[in-house]
Amino acid sequence: MSNVVSTDQLSDYLGKEVGLTDWFEVDQERINNFAEATGDFQYIHVDEERAAETPFGATIAHGFLTLSLLSKLSQKGGGLKLENSVMGINYGLDKVRFINPVKANSKIRARFELVSAEEKKPNHYLLKHNVTVEIEGEEKPALIAEWLGMSVVA
Repeated sequence: MSNVVSTDQLSDYLGKEVGLTDWFEVDQERINNFAEATGDFQYIHVDEERAAETPFGATIAHGFLTLSLLSKLSQKGGGLKLENSVMGINYGLDKVRFINPVKANSKIRARFELVSAEEKKPNHYLLKHNVTVEIEGEEKPALIAEWLGMSVVA
């Protein structure tokens, strides 16, 4: 399914799944780099030996790392894109819940459902997607979020 639509088609997609990304591996190197970037060196993220003794059994990705990967995942088939869009702006999140930790070297993917689409001012459309980040082989998702994006069309 193509996820590029015209503005007059938006209402046809409300309440529907509009994207499912490929699996993406979250490896220890990415987790370590995120720790370095944020200064969050809690052992459950970076000390493989010590983290192995926790209920997780391994190091886990920072919740905010998983959340930040929404940008990357959305470029790989997630969410609707508007035809003639000249710019997309991350507008924020209405709700985020971290449900299940992502263990190092796990694969995640994102599932996008269009919740609302509103023209806020001429040629500026605010799109809200429910996003579920799934973990390969796990029943519970890593996170769920209501993600807002502003699309500016020509």
